[in-house]
Amino acid sequence: MERINYIFWLVILMAGLMGCSGASMERDDSATNNHGEAAEIEPPKGPNRGRLLIDGDFVLELAIFETGVPPEFRVWVTDAGEPVAPEEVSVHAMLTRLGDVKDEISFDVQDDFLRGDTVIYEPHSFVVSIEAAHRGATHRWQYDNFEGRTQIGADVAEAFELETDKARPATIHETIPVYGRVVPNTEKVSSVTARFDGVVQSVDVSIGDRVRRGQKLATVESNDSLKPYTISASIAGTVTERGANPGEQTGGRQLFKIMDTSTVWAEFAVFPSDRSRVSIGASVAINPAEGDLERAGVIDRLNPIAEANQSILARVVLDNSDGALVPGMYLTGEIQVAEHPVPLAVKRTGLQTFRDFTVVYAQIGNEYEVRMLDLGRQDGEWVEVLGGLDPGTRYVTTNSYLIKADIEKSGASHDH
Repeated sequence: MERINYIFWLVILMAGLMGCSGASMERDDSATNNHGEAAEIEPPKGPNRGRLLIDGDFVLELAIFETGVPPEFRVWVTDAGEPVAPEEVSVHAMLTRLGDVKDEISFDVQDDFLRGDTVIYEPHSFVVSIEAAHRGATHRWQYDNFEGRTQIGADVAEAFELETDKARPATIHETIPVYGRVVPNTEKVSSVTARFDGVVQSVDVSIGDRVRRGQKLATVESNDSLKPYTISASIAGTVTERGANPGEQTGGRQLFKIMDTSTVWAEFAVFPSDRSRVSIGASVAINPAEGDLERAGVIDRLNPIAEANQSILARVVLDNSDGALVPGMYLTGEIQVAEHPVPLAVKRTGLQTFRDFTVVYAQIGNEYEVRMLDLGRQDGEWVEVLGGLDPGTRYVTTNSYLIKADIEKSGASHDH
């Protein structure tokens, strides 16, 4: 019954081919798509969903089979509409990939077909050359089977601002996320009181004023000597509190608070599950919860007393000479807890999706083609590559989405 079904399908397909003007599998330049461009004619398929390669009465069906096995070639042959026993045919294939990489494939008999002895690894993008010998005759075919590939001239690549790099070793920095806020550097805060209690006669500054060290803040008349004296700023900074008004008694209380915000502290909550991995001197990448004020620093102190939520506060001293970090501002951080040198990595900026894969686009001359990646550890800049890319391969790192868009526009197929 399988033999009858196979012949039935083959006769139907052959009849359809004979009804066309010629049996060429190349592009028919008389056919156009909706854009007025030459349209690709879909190659004829056999009952096993493989491509039919035809030489007179001799027909070879070539399919990529990958159900339950790594992708491999399988071949079925007919002659004058009759199935040919696989042991009567000798088949050899060669795949020429981008960069003139050649894969030789031999075929062995299995059941009613010939099975290739080589895994057809991704991408399935190559020039296919097939040779079959049967009863003293040799049949040859060659066709392009490209996917995920495009060609872009150097001038266009420059206009696209494409940037490339070579796949190479890198160091993956393992981090843990933390959350916190900006707090004043309490080592640079001055609480100003009167040396001698008395009546405040005048006040020269208000909250928010910037003051110099030694600048006059207020005048007080001493209760003992009844003589006025000046209260001056002990540090340079900003007046953040004022507790003095003319006519009031100083009463031993704080009259002013001055804060030097040229440096501030970033305090992050480190939870018990991460405490053993965090140490003084660890690098921290810091960003405000909103906005773009990236900072970097190292952990200066770890508070020995747990907070109410059982976290430990990690302190980072930050330069704030530009005044961009305001006490009370919420922050996010990444604390580096380990480094992992890896033999092969690519930049995260180059990653794109293609079918069900994460890929980069390899560059060889003016041609670009997908490389399906098996990925490992990663950080904010690098991703470890475990497979799918050869060391030293040049790939697109910047604006790779333009390559993806160009390939999708061309409708590159995945031919099985």
